[in-house]
Amino acid sequence: MQAGWRSKVIIRRGDLTDSDADAIVNAANNDLLLGGGVAGAIRRKGGPSIQAECDRIGSIALGEAAVTGGGNLRARHVIHAASMRLGEATTEESLRASTRNSLARARELKLKSIAFPAIGTGIAGFPLKRCAEVMLAEVREHLGGATPLERVEFVLLDHAAEEVFIDSLSALRD
Repeated sequence: MQAGWRSKVIIRRGDLTDSDADAIVNAANNDLLLGGGVAGAIRRKGGPSIQAECDRIGSIALGEAAVTGGGNLRARHVIHAASMRLGEATTEESLRASTRNSLARARELKLKSIAFPAIGTGIAGFPLKRCAEVMLAEVREHLGGATPLERVEFVLLDHAAEEVFIDSLSALRD
């Protein structure tokens, strides 16, 4: 595995919707309904065009990822990572698959940067530490192969989440 992958990973506190990455990732349900949490923030700040595009796409398979424009966001694209069904919890399998598929959409679009939240840790109830481990392992795997991505950000709401991701990154083997 290429050891330089860590230099492409940035972990920081902030507002995901303010990210200047080529794409931000929405912690989505498989019906692509932008309700609360990260999805609600994207809907409010990005405007109605994002939900309208989601409506045209319709439901996607659990673990899949779909792409819309960024609306009024700084990011040109929103990648909707379907880690849960509406009203249900995120599983490790769906988190792993939706992270992997989000990275695949970024590769297909030839994006240079992507910004993730801690997918599934809000209303979907997935444990933060395990989320960090799973998502960072998927990023490590992706950056070890052919990809145009030069920057993968994890934009977290608070210091505690930021520390969990930093510790999980430190614990990963190259």
